[in-house]
Amino acid sequence: MPSDTLSATFSALADPTRRAMLARLAEGEATVNELAEPFEMTLPAISKHLKVLEKAGLVSRGKNAQFRPCRLEAGPLKDIAGWVETYRRYWDESFDRLDSYLEELQKEQPR
Repeated sequence: MPSDTLSATFSALADPTRRAMLARLAEGEATVNELAEPFEMTLPAISKHLKVLEKAGLVSRGKNAQFRPCRLEAGPLKDIAGWVETYRRYWDESFDRLDSYLEELQKEQPR
């Protein structure tokens, strides 16, 4: 597992099963069995996915009697949003320049 937080988060999000698990947890806590329901894989395979999410800090497990419900920990997602924001600004500025260029071209076109 990568040592820096951002790499660990991206690595955990690289798998569609784990992204689907996070989407389910965004709706509220769930047991491992509830998380496993939509997938055609064994519980040990689901547990491995959960361990990757836990190591990345995206999921935590509570203690409620015999149950250990899983819950979403969105902090690392906020870090990714901040990282992506830098590039969003770049694209916004690029599109603004493109808009300006296209406006200039339209002005130069004879009617």
